[in-house]
Amino acid sequence: MKLSQFKFNLPKELIAKFPAANRDEARMMIVHRDTGKIEHKVFKDIVNYVNDQDVMVFNNTKVFPARLYGNKEKTGAKIEVFLLRELNREQRLWDVLVDPARKIRIGNKLYFGEDDSLVAEVIDNTTSRGRTLRFLFDGSYEEFKKTLYDLGETPLPRFINREVEPEDRDRYQTIYAKHEGAVAAPTAGMHFSRELMKRLEINGVNFAEITLHVGLGNFRTVDVEDLTKHKMDSEKIHISEEAVKKVNDAKDKKRNIVAVGTTVLRTLESSVSTLGHLKPYDGWTNKFIFPPYEVKVPNMMISNFHLPYSTLLMMVCAFGGYDIVINAYKTAIKEEYRFGTYGDAMLII
Repeated sequence: MKLSQFKFNLPKELIAKFPAANRDEARMMIVHRDTGKIEHKVFKDIVNYVNDQDVMVFNNTKVFPARLYGNKEKTGAKIEVFLLRELNREQRLWDVLVDPARKIRIGNKLYFGEDDSLVAEVIDNTTSRGRTLRFLFDGSYEEFKKTLYDLGETPLPRFINREVEPEDRDRYQTIYAKHEGAVAAPTAGMHFSRELMKRLEINGVNFAEITLHVGLGNFRTVDVEDLTKHKMDSEKIHISEEAVKKVNDAKDKKRNIVAVGTTVLRTLESSVSTLGHLKPYDGWTNKFIFPPYEVKVPNMMISNFHLPYSTLLMMVCAFGGYDIVINAYKTAIKEEYRFGTYGDAMLII
C-alpha cells in the first residue's frame, strides 16, 4: 500500500469545528463489511447493533491541557509550548514541542502566566522539533501541577482552526476518562453519553477498559510513499487482567468485540497470542496498522471520519477493507458527513 492511495479531496467546510449539540446525536454511518451496504443512522441507534454479552472496549485515557503560551526571556518573543509527556516528577522535567523551534536554545528561559508565575529552562534539544524543559517551581508537586494546568489550554488539533472555548475542556474528553496522560482525545468515544451507556448496560452489553495515552504521533504526517518505511511514535498502553478476561470470554463465546476507536484497535492488536487471544500488557506500542492486515481481536469498530493521508484512516481501512472504507468515505462526502475530531461516526460491522 502506498501513501497516495489515501488521498481524497475533503471540502474544508466538512471539517467539524464544533461537536454535535448532544454527544449521542451525531450522525452515524453503518458499513457492512460482507456486502459493502451502507446505512445512515444517529449515534444512539448503536444500541440496535450490539447484543447481550457483546463487549465494547473503551480507551479510558484522559486529555490534559497540554498547550501553553509563554514568552522568551529578554526578547519577549511569544513561544507556544506543547507538553508531550512528563519525564521526571521530582525534577519537573517535561518533553515538549516548541514553536517557533528555531528561536529556542539550550539555557533559554521561558516565562508563563500574566505575572510570570511559571518559569522553565530549556535543558536539552531532543529532536529536530522537540525539547526538554525543566520547570523552576518552589511549591509542592500538587501546586506545580495545578499551576501548569491552570495556564494550559485544551489541545484541540490544529485542523479545527478556531479559538479554544471553555466548553472544549469538557467536550474534548470522553465521559469515562480516568487516567491522565493524553494530548489528544480518543475521538470515537466522545459520542457516548451517560444515558447511552446506561441503555447499553441494560441491554447486557459488557464494557472493558484499556488505556492508551494518545500522543501527537496521531497527527504526524506520513512523509514516505512506501508505508512499510513509516515509523509510528511510541505510546504508553495498559491492558489489565480484567479487560483481558472480558475480551477473551466474549471471543470464546463467539460474541462481538467492539473496538471504540483506532486507539483501542491499536492497543488490542499490540498484545495478542498466536491463537488470537488478548494478553495483559503494560508498556509501549509503536504498532502501525495499515492494509493488508488481518485483525485478530475485535470484529466491530467505531471510528470518526479521518483526514486524508492520516495513519488513522489507514487503520480504519485495515479493519474494514480498503475498497469498502474508501467507498464509504466517498459516500460520506456526498452526504455531507462531518469529518475530524468533532465530526460524525462510522460503525463497521
